[in-house]
Amino acid sequence: MRESNVLNHIIVTWLGVALLVVQSLAHAETETLERIEWKKAPIRLELTVGQEQRIDFPAAVKVGVPGSLQSLLRTQSVNGTVYLLAHTSFGLSRLMVSELDSGQIYLFDVTAAEEGGIGHPLQIYVSGEGGAANNLATGSNDSVQGQPGYIQLTRFAAQQLYAPSRLIKDRPGIVRVPVGRDAVDLVHGGTVEATPLVAWRANGLYITAVKLTNRTDQPQTLDPRHLRGAWLTATFQHSRLLPRGDETDTTAVYLVSARPFDVSH
Repeated sequence: MRESNVLNHIIVTWLGVALLVVQSLAHAETETLERIEWKKAPIRLELTVGQEQRIDFPAAVKVGVPGSLQSLLRTQSVNGTVYLLAHTSFGLSRLMVSELDSGQIYLFDVTAAEEGGIGHPLQIYVSGEGGAANNLATGSNDSVQGQPGYIQLTRFAAQQLYAPSRLIKDRPGIVRVPVGRDAVDLVHGGTVEATPLVAWRANGLYITAVKLTNRTDQPQTLDPRHLRGAWLTATFQHSRLLPRGDETDTTAVYLVSARPFDVSH
């Protein structure tokens, strides 16, 4: 029990420090995504002809398109993200989007016009589900209504990778999901190799542990601003890699995202 408490204290300490380092990354994400809470009232959406609109949902969905819009509006649904593209202008029409697993339904009142700006990507959340992601806007990473938030997910992933096997426990509501194991171009500059290890999903959020290895003969300082992708938080197990061949040339980064890793990086 004492060993477990010491381990948890160490993990909590470095998580607190690391999460402070990534505030600039989190701030950038809040500027690019417009978050909208589903309150059972249809959401108004104005499309610009020829400009694709992205909408992120808490889970995989399908889109119901009225027959009158079949030739006017292209819809694609991929891993919880919907892409809408109007081919021509049209008047007010209603789209019904439903989650494949839960049956949760969202309604959108959509119009399209020839002129308009490029709309920000939207993220739809339900209070008590997407609320954890919405905490980013206020700088809070606490869990919502007992559901795991950023810190809890990151702590869970770190324990799965680094804790002794006798101390590893599953947590209800956090489910392992598949992730590609091939190296990815995650870090700008090409000096650090990144290989996904394992991923989980909980409460409409995804947490992915990625192994980082120094490819060079020079030490590398890790900076979340150098990461490619749309991440809500990025937490390094260690912030510095020694030259390749050293026993500390490898570490892990824990990435929390609103979508699966394969479509976020």
